[in-house]
Amino acid sequence: MPRSLIVHENFLSRVKARDLPQGAPPTPGLAPHEMVALFRSQCLSRALDRTSRAMQKAGQGFYTIGSSGHEGMAAVAHALRPSDMAFLHYRDAAFQIARAAQLGQSIAWDMLLSFASSAEDPISGGRHKVLGSKALAIPPQTSTIASHLPKAVGAAYSLGLARRRPPEHRALPEDALVMASFGDASANHSTAQGAFNTAGWTAFQSVPLPLLFVCEDNGIGISTRTPRGWIEASFRARPGLRYFRANGLDMSETYAVAAEAAAYVRNRRKPAFLHLGTVRLYGHAGADLPTTYMSREEVEAEEANDPLLHSVRLMEAAGALDPDEALAIYLETQERVDRVAAEAVTRPRLKTASDVMASLIPPARPCAPTNGPSAEARAAAFGSDLKTMAEPQPMSRLLNWALTDLMLAHPEIVLMGEDVGRKGGVYGVTQKLQTRFGPDRVIDTLLDEQSILGLGIGMAHNGFLPIPEIQFLAYLHNAEDQIRGEAATLPFFSNGQYTNPMVLRIAGLGYQKGFGGHFHNDNSIAVLRDIPGLILACPSDGAEAAMMLRECVRLAREEQRLVVFLEPIALYPMRDLAEEKDGGWMRTYPDPSERLRFGEIGCHGEGRDLAIVTFGNGIYLSHQANFTLRENGVAARILDLRWLAPLPLEAMLDATRDCRAVLVVDECRRSAGGPAEALMTALAEAGRTRIARITAEDSFIATGPAYAATLPSAAGIAEAALTLVRA
Repeated sequence: MPRSLIVHENFLSRVKARDLPQGAPPTPGLAPHEMVALFRSQCLSRALDRTSRAMQKAGQGFYTIGSSGHEGMAAVAHALRPSDMAFLHYRDAAFQIARAAQLGQSIAWDMLLSFASSAEDPISGGRHKVLGSKALAIPPQTSTIASHLPKAVGAAYSLGLARRRPPEHRALPEDALVMASFGDASANHSTAQGAFNTAGWTAFQSVPLPLLFVCEDNGIGISTRTPRGWIEASFRARPGLRYFRANGLDMSETYAVAAEAAAYVRNRRKPAFLHLGTVRLYGHAGADLPTTYMSREEVEAEEANDPLLHSVRLMEAAGALDPDEALAIYLETQERVDRVAAEAVTRPRLKTASDVMASLIPPARPCAPTNGPSAEARAAAFGSDLKTMAEPQPMSRLLNWALTDLMLAHPEIVLMGEDVGRKGGVYGVTQKLQTRFGPDRVIDTLLDEQSILGLGIGMAHNGFLPIPEIQFLAYLHNAEDQIRGEAATLPFFSNGQYTNPMVLRIAGLGYQKGFGGHFHNDNSIAVLRDIPGLILACPSDGAEAAMMLRECVRLAREEQRLVVFLEPIALYPMRDLAEEKDGGWMRTYPDPSERLRFGEIGCHGEGRDLAIVTFGNGIYLSHQANFTLRENGVAARILDLRWLAPLPLEAMLDATRDCRAVLVVDECRRSAGGPAEALMTALAEAGRTRIARITAEDSFIATGPAYAATLPSAAGIAEAALTLVRA
């Protein structure tokens, strides 16, 4: 007999026999009608769990991690406001149900559509069984490892900043708080630990951070036990984080303690940690058999502590409901869910690839028009820099000016990252910006990439336009799941209702002379090109960088896109091209109204003998190689891709159609997901036969004199081009 049926039969028999578990009397705070309302939410959560297993067995449901044992979260929802954004643990159906009841919503139909993967599911459109609701301020979460906690920190931080600088698309009330829940096993994950540390670090400096962490401690993660007392020992005395504890099996105690914790967070604007004791019923998921890793006695002991049995006891003691009436509610709820489920499984599902992919790209949003900053505002911000704008400058300087103009034009832009403020960035790109715009718009963060990205993702939930910076491309790999698993998936799993507009700046690629080897020179961009819906941009000179950055901000602000702006480190200070002090790679600052459109490629030259297709440092090197090609009578054109995901393949094919040969120059590794693979495939499929590629070796990058030994060179490009043309 499955454990779900055993728990069900136990509930029926024990309530009929008045065989209820022992426990403390009701904690004051809940009125009788409130206790009954919470019990109804708990019964609906339990019925949905049982029905989801029946749906899966019948081939009509597809995901069965349930909430049984965690029904105390209904009381947590009751202690909060429906406008408090909630990032939920996947066992928190009771929370969503109770919150829906606060607004008078009937949620069973919506949740069963999700269980059935129906295209009419109001949150994900049939893409996943997720908890979530735009109306209930619950962004959908699919995470099982608490990777949603860093963005909860960011959303909480945004509340204080929005009081001082309200953004146009502000989503949360001024006095809101943010709640994030998770399991005891997930609390050990490095992502979660980073979020706890960031919250404490922030609060320790008296920065407002109204955030309530809720740890649902059922003592086990799939099959691995959490040591008894570990969560309390870890969090009771954590700096900057106030600790609260409640018995999650007792709805009245849970409500009282959750209300106290919420009041502390809301009034003090400081983070708190609510440790909620729960049990896990039925095992981890539908196919999981807890008796394979737990003794039968342990399993039955958990089942004897069924929170619904405790709720029946508490309601009887409070005079709210007698056990027979409670049993009637339980049975009626299950019957109703079965009836609704029978209809939900008949509703249409997604069928085609285009159906599934329809929510990969978020919808555009209307934004207030802007004419840009006034002359007076620019003069005040730029100061003496205005006098040098007509003179050619390196990329780093032009990027700084572009950021200044963008921040003047759009007050919702916030920069964050390691050393971006007082120091002005490792390479000086953000110099003076903190002085110009203040430390709350140019934020020096702690040294944790997951927290930097989480800060940006969370702030986007409240209408800000974040521009986080990762110091070096190699450092992104510490935190790439924040982009892949959180930011990029949000519009997909919310059917476009929630988005993560942001522009992530990353200093990357190779060719730095003698500095840092691999960790400061990384040419692996496969992880970024592999994320559906993400836009990856890479400039090659300063003017192009300024105009592309403006387009990236437009894409994020107006089209709500997730954009990564990859800035070639070696080109930041580049001044010369052919010889020392020729100034051949410096550019003048483009007018603030000028930008390069998404997907627009650059074409340098009109030669038909050869097209060199490349990007970033490859543009610089190809221009150097072109001197040799001209000396050998080869008329070439150099095509700057600029946009590396999605690749502008049609534009590339059109621009090379009248060329006799095409050479692809890719500074990424030969067999590690660089753009060359897709470019060569597109050329071959278009029938081009005189094609070749030159790439980096499949190697990390060395420091010292060999810094470029594994990378394409100007001489190597020239040699490969001549060989191809003469073949």
